[in-house]
Amino acid sequence: MDKIDFPGTPANASHQGAGIDQLLIYVHVLMAALFVGWLIYFLYCMVKFRAGANPKADYVGVKSHISTYLEGVIALIEAVLLIGFAIPLWAKAAADFPKESEATTLRIVGQQFGWNARYPGLDGQFGRSDIKFLSTDKLGLDKSDPLGKDDFVVYNDIVIPNNKPVVFHISSMDVIHGFAVHSMRAQQDAMPGLSIPMTFTPAKEGTYLVTCAQLCGNGHGGMRASITVKSQAEYDKWFAEKSKSGAGAGSFD
Repeated sequence: MDKIDFPGTPANASHQGAGIDQLLIYVHVLMAALFVGWLIYFLYCMVKFRAGANPKADYVGVKSHISTYLEGVIALIEAVLLIGFAIPLWAKAAADFPKESEATTLRIVGQQFGWNARYPGLDGQFGRSDIKFLSTDKLGLDKSDPLGKDDFVVYNDIVIPNNKPVVFHISSMDVIHGFAVHSMRAQQDAMPGLSIPMTFTPAKEGTYLVTCAQLCGNGHGGMRASITVKSQAEYDKWFAEKSKSGAGAGSFD
């Protein structure tokens, strides 16, 4: 994990975050330069073209092409940021999307106002789910499916292992939410009826805040959860205990 953190944000705790922070720094440096440049030009115009110094209007106007050249330079810098940094960063993230067999795979379901995280259990396979089971289980899980007997669900208390890719399948049971883990530089909308994957690789053990990034109702501000990153050995122990605890295909209210 590179030691690049965007100022004012939580410390980066993922392997992918350094590239995102680097791009944010470059964009904000450009915006700061433009702000200062335009402010200086504005003050210059107020003094240079004040009424006292120019009692008679000039109907010819500016003849220099400096402004055109400046606009061209700014457009070129923006193109470099887009083509040289943003697109390659996105392409790398898309190309390096891990295989689920080599990652910690969870199904995250948002609800007003919390996050359900479903684990596949020791067999590594999720039990069946379908909309027709919503009358008996809020996540639509088939409690009769043997593959789901060791599945378990946690609410607002997600645990993952360190230095291993995670794949979260994000969805919602009611309105649009936004699953945001700023320390991991990861965010994905939770859409009712859709399951959208997101991935990151944690690089530092600790507990990190999950928030909702979409206004979802009166309790939006309190829709928070935690992601605890443990060592692989500690995670395996926690995972085995949860799988054997008899959580089965049920889910928490």
